[in-house]
Amino acid sequence: MENIVIQSNISNLVRVEQFLDTVCDTMNIHNYYATISMAVLQAVENAIVHGNNYDENKIVSVNYSKCKGGIAFTIEDEGKGFEYDNYSDLPMMEGRGDGIFLMKALSDSCIYSDGGRKVRLEFGIQGIDASRSLERIVALQQFFQLKKISV
Repeated sequence: MENIVIQSNISNLVRVEQFLDTVCDTMNIHNYYATISMAVLQAVENAIVHGNNYDENKIVSVNYSKCKGGIAFTIEDEGKGFEYDNYSDLPMMEGRGDGIFLMKALSDSCIYSDGGRKVRLEFGIQGIDASRSLERIVALQQFFQLKKISV
């Protein structure tokens, strides 16, 4: 299975999780499951909530493919899109941009297209890049530290 299509309902995130589990199992990359699933599930949730506005008549598709040095997932919704250039690499205050931040922090490449209706997340799986791993750890520590302060 190279793709999954779901209706825009948060309960369908379970189906996407199962899809990701199957992909990681098939590709024998279960040690990447947590990183991949957190980023992809965030992209799918954003597509359901912000892209399709919970409209169950609209779908979200998730496709995966091999890419140079790893694996890529493309998540696409049927919404109006958004100005993705307005979101920096740091989480926005008041909960805006947290998902985009996590997707960028956890993937090796996060590229929006089609007016913001489509995002491609790439994950390198050839080996462990120690400096990239350290960057991710620091970014996530800062993110969760901000969340503790604002709650």
